[in-house]
Parts: sequence; structure tokens; C-alpha cells
Amino acid sequence: MFKQVLFWVFFMLIHIPKVRSQSEANSLGSWNIVNMRLQVGSRWGVFLEPQIRSLQFYNQFHYYEVKGGLTYRINEQLALTASLGTYQTYAEGGNFELPQLQDELRSWFQIAARNQVGRVRIEHRYRMEQRFTQTGYRNRFRYRLQLLSPINTLNIEPKTWYLVAWNELFLTNEEPYFERNRIFGGIGYEVSKSLALQTGYIHQYDYQLTDETGRDFLQVSLLFQIDMQKRQREFVPNTVN
Repeated sequence: MFKQVLFWVFFMLIHIPKVRSQSEANSLGSWNIVNMRLQVGSRWGVFLEPQIRSLQFYNQFHYYEVKGGLTYRINEQLALTASLGTYQTYAEGGNFELPQLQDELRSWFQIAARNQVGRVRIEHRYRMEQRFTQTGYRNRFRYRLQLLSPINTLNIEPKTWYLVAWNELFLTNEEPYFERNRIFGGIGYEVSKSLALQTGYIHQYDYQLTDETGRDFLQVSLLFQIDMQKRQREFVPNTVN
């Protein structure tokens, strides 16, 4: 009982409505992700993740990214990831409307640590980003706390429905230091040991940024995983994001 209460307390806290002026109101956008993972050994894996976003519901597409990288799993609780990708942001008002606001090449390194309390999986993710843009080089640091819990089974396995919620902070090494906050709550379904579907609501708050200030999105994710060694490793759905 305690585990379910812990999950729902976190879920409700991140969905406390934010007070915003009428000028900040906006339409629900779409945020679409395809995450593909290939486990090539007992510890090494590779991934590829394209994304596309719109500022209205499947209209006014303004952003896409494509990234890939390597993951090294130290043990079942700790993993290291390195990635490189392209991140492209366009102006509002149309589909990939010019002028382009951001043309970015980004590399990042990540540490992900997870543990379990009853049925609730807790993940702490620490990411260091190196951002190369047309306006210069910038560092960014991200921390995400994620909770995931199965609904109709005790463990994540095929034909399992699950709840997922996370909160992520974005910081920089220059004033004003705080850059962005994202919160997410949603539901997923593991179709098989290689495929899962996930959807939910995401709210993004930006501080003094020129793109996507105070946006809300419906996020839809398609998650694939293939294990070359065909082991019985548990598939825990999780986007890189």
C-alpha cells in the first residue's frame, strides 16, 4: 500500500496547476518519439531516437531531433551513456516555418541509477550536455527523477500496463542558472519483450528562453528493444528523451 501511495503522491504533486497569465495560455501540442535500442552484449548497447514536435495538436510542427549513442551497463542498477545528435528548432506559425531559431549539434554524457521500492521503480538520471549552436557554445546540466509502477502485474512483462511519472530540471553554469523544468505523467503498455507503447501529458516551463515558453504536449512514444543474445533480461520501457 505504501508504494502505491508514494507513487500517487509524486504524480499529484507534479500536476499541481501552475498560475499563468492569459497571455501565456497555449494550445496542446504533440510530442512524438521513436526509441530503438539494440543490446549487443552483456553490458554494451546502442540506441537511436528521432523526435518531432508541434505547437498545436499535430499541426505547426516546429522542432525535430535525431540522436544516437552507446550505453554501458555497469550492473542492473547503474548505466553510463554517451550520445551525439542534431536538434533543430523553427519559428512559430507554420510547419517548419522560417527563420530557423536554433541549429544545434549536441553531445552529452549521462549516469542513470535505479532502485526499487516494492513495485515502484525509481530512477535518478544525471546528464551533462555540450551544446554547439549558431550563437556559440553552452553547457547544460539535467537531473530527472522518474517513478514507474506496473498496474496489472507485479513486474514489467509482456501484456503489462504501467504508470510512469517524472520531473526534470535543466540548469546551466551561467546566470540565471535555472533554465527549464519538465513534468510528465502517463501510462504505458508493454506489448512484448521487444515493444512498448507509452503516452501521457507533459508540461514544459522555460525561463527566459525564446522557444516553447510554457508549452503543454501530448507525448506519444514507441519503444523497441532487441537483445542480440536473446537472454531473458527484463525490458523496462524508457525513452532517452
